[in-house]
Amino acid sequence: MHLGALFIADTVFSLGSVRETGRRFSLPASTISGILRRLETELAMKLVERNSGELATLLASSKVQKGLQPILTGLHELAGLVADPPVDDSFSRWASRFPLKIATIERFLEVADQGSINRAARRLKLGQPQLSLQIANLESLLGCRLFERQAQGSVLTEAGRRAYAILSSISFAWSEMKSSADERFQRVARAVRIGSIIPTGSESWVARCLGLLVSRWNASGYRNTISLMLMTADDLREALKSGRIDVAILDSVFGLEAFEHIELLSTDMVAIAPPDSIETTVSELVENHPLCLASSRTGIGHAAITFTYGDSVRHRHRGRDITAADSLPVIVDLVATHGYVSFLGRVSAEPIGHKVRIVDLDAVIPLSYHLAHNGRKTSLDACRLIREAMTEVVGGK
Repeated sequence: MHLGALFIADTVFSLGSVRETGRRFSLPASTISGILRRLETELAMKLVERNSGELATLLASSKVQKGLQPILTGLHELAGLVADPPVDDSFSRWASRFPLKIATIERFLEVADQGSINRAARRLKLGQPQLSLQIANLESLLGCRLFERQAQGSVLTEAGRRAYAILSSISFAWSEMKSSADERFQRVARAVRIGSIIPTGSESWVARCLGLLVSRWNASGYRNTISLMLMTADDLREALKSGRIDVAILDSVFGLEAFEHIELLSTDMVAIAPPDSIETTVSELVENHPLCLASSRTGIGHAAITFTYGDSVRHRHRGRDITAADSLPVIVDLVATHGYVSFLGRVSAEPIGHKVRIVDLDAVIPLSYHLAHNGRKTSLDACRLIREAMTEVVGGK
């Protein structure tokens, strides 16, 4: 969540109308509704409902609105800190579009507490360049230097100390609201629901990561159990939106704008061919063998179909159907047993190298896998264990 979204949610609770709030801030009603849904997910409670097309705030929204007030007070104080503060009659519009995320606030506070970006990055399990960029973006947003970089670390400037006091109060108020949400979630949820793209088989990095996740989660004594679901990329995105899953492993960043997400793994695309094939280039393989590709709704499927149709060798095949499948094990079997050609990320192809031939493309086509979650503490814990498992299973690839 970012502070502008919380300001908008408070306005909805006050006005009791999504459309009126949208008109006030010149935003579509769908954007306002999306903010409310995200806040409901973050706090694990229903805040509004529609009755005959009208919005009705529930009793819980009054408690949430009260909890938001220290955050909004902090937002007013931030307005006085920025280089070009909004005047009174423009504050609401400025506040509704203020893009500072709670996560960025917490990372700034960690750097200040540690007195070092490097130490904070290690504690947060982030790359130092990534954290440095976020601090630089925060300084740009506020229009002032927050840290003096010294040999022994990073020391708060005068403006940084003022920002620290304001952002600490905002972080504390949000933590109070979230802790109550986590308690509610633990009471009602029996499992942390992990959704993943369908692995190529038991030897795949996805399957091995999930196996390590379950083993370590149970060994760590977490109160919630783990529930695993394997789905297509489209289904994963929909399940995240509806709240049916808490964490998702996908092969595309598409559709994750409303969720916290990170890149889990980067690789490149390769062709996989029958083990007894003799062609030496991908063009020859595509020319001489039938194709079975992952659905174009997936990251690998979209990249593969773009690659094959962009190749001049494919021109005479445009009228021929290319088989699409949402099951990677089926695709692997078609290649290994029935003479088909397909495409995978290298990290997925290498564990099945004993079943298929791996052929490099003429040009590097990058692919990436992403980890998305709903922001709850148990989801963050699961994400941390997934990242640790991925590092152990895949290494530096």
